[in-house]
Amino acid sequence: MLQASSLPSRVRPRTVSLWLFLAAALVVAMVVIGGITRLTESGLSITQWKPISGIIPPLNAAQWQAEFDNYKRIPEYQQINRGMTLAGFQAIFFWEYVHRLLGRVVGMVYLLPFLYFWARGRLPRGYAPRLGALVALIVLQGAIGWWMVSSGLTKRTDVSHIRLAIHLVTALTLLAGTVWTALDLRDLAATRLARPARLRAFAAAALVLLFTQIMFGAFTAGLDAGYAFSSWPLMGNEIFPAATPMTEPMWRNAIDNPIVVQFIHRWLAFVAAAGVVALGWRAIRADAPRIGGIAIALVAGQILLGIATLLSGVEIVVAVAHQANAALLLIAAICAAHAVGRRTI
Repeated sequence: MLQASSLPSRVRPRTVSLWLFLAAALVVAMVVIGGITRLTESGLSITQWKPISGIIPPLNAAQWQAEFDNYKRIPEYQQINRGMTLAGFQAIFFWEYVHRLLGRVVGMVYLLPFLYFWARGRLPRGYAPRLGALVALIVLQGAIGWWMVSSGLTKRTDVSHIRLAIHLVTALTLLAGTVWTALDLRDLAATRLARPARLRAFAAAALVLLFTQIMFGAFTAGLDAGYAFSSWPLMGNEIFPAATPMTEPMWRNAIDNPIVVQFIHRWLAFVAAAGVVALGWRAIRADAPRIGGIAIALVAGQILLGIATLLSGVEIVVAVAHQANAALLLIAAICAAHAVGRRTI
């Protein structure tokens, strides 16, 4: 069997794959910090988008007061946080600042190594367009982030839950594409006969279910729907509260009605879980028992964390663990899908 050494000497598939695994780890960290930012209601504390100068936080009392004055102009302060102290503002500013700073770091981690590997001819043939698309996606993600924040600066007291969902799903699409590409490159480093894995239909179906469930998780967070009912398995004393106010048209309830959204998120979880468990079992049968077992274990953990989040009244540590586990579950599902779609020439 031909080994990676038979590739052109300048090509470094293993090095490129390690870079992508590092980038994926940073995206997971970004998702976790984003969850904390949402749960602490810190996302609107920075009211301007300054890609370069915004790297430097306020350094003296006058700069802090200027930032606080900007915050006082938006509806969130005027209708919810009026009377907040400067110290309270600094607490929420911290998480939004860290989130934006990490976003810049992630952007550089994608962009600069890509340019270096491309300029030095280190990328295997056919991978430059795919990696370029990942870089473009991280740039798009930054724009979506500001688009999301801007929705809460004029008329609303929070960000649009739909834009929040788009922001999260885009981040996880970036994560999925990064991990899949890293796995393809790892296989190529092991043998030149390796070809990019194929996404099988049943694996795609399982991933679509998982992404849909995560999207409803974002709706739940954005609407504060997790606070609607903190009991399990019933919502109050019913499977679905019969007295729930509904809006027209009816389909809008699945997006905008907090009670309906929580109901869907509760029970779609088991459909998505079944899909990922089936995918994990296929991975085990495809000679990838470890990743298949991890995917199945993370599914069980995610269900338990979701229930715990409800029962705890959306206690922040539990809720953040739920979101972090979702990102890890997505990685495991991508690895399982890759394992069953692996192929050689």
